[in-house]
Amino acid sequence: MKHTTLKLFVGFCLILLCLLTCSSAKGQSPCGNDGLCVVQFNAGFNESNKVDWLSELTDCKNFYIAIDESKEASGKYKIVVIPTILIFNGEEEVGRFQANIMMQMEATKEDVQTQIDEIIMEGF
Repeated sequence: MKHTTLKLFVGFCLILLCLLTCSSAKGQSPCGNDGLCVVQFNAGFNESNKVDWLSELTDCKNFYIAIDESKEASGKYKIVVIPTILIFNGEEEVGRFQANIMMQMEATKEDVQTQIDEIIMEGF
C-alpha cells in the first residue's frame, strides 16, 4: 500500500512537471511582450530560400532565428518546415506561414502584411 502511494505521488509530480514545462514555453514571444513582431525561422543550409522582404513589413518589428544555431527554437515554436514565419502580438502567436515541401515560402509579403493590418484593426 505504501509503495503504491509513493508511485502515484511520483507519477502525479511528473505529470505536473510536464504540464508546467509545456505551458511555460507556449506563448513566449522571441521578441518581447509588447507590440506586433514577425519572426522568420530558417537555417543556413536553406539560405537560398530565405524570405528577403521581411524588413519591408510595416507596423511591426521583425527578427530572424536560425534553427541550426538555436536548436531549442525549433521545438519551442513547433517549427516543422523552414522557412516558417510567425506573427506574435505581445506574447501570443497570432499567425503562421510555412514553406511548401520544396522549402520555399509561398506566402507573399502582401499576405503577411494583410494579416498584420487585420490584427491592428482588431485592436480598435
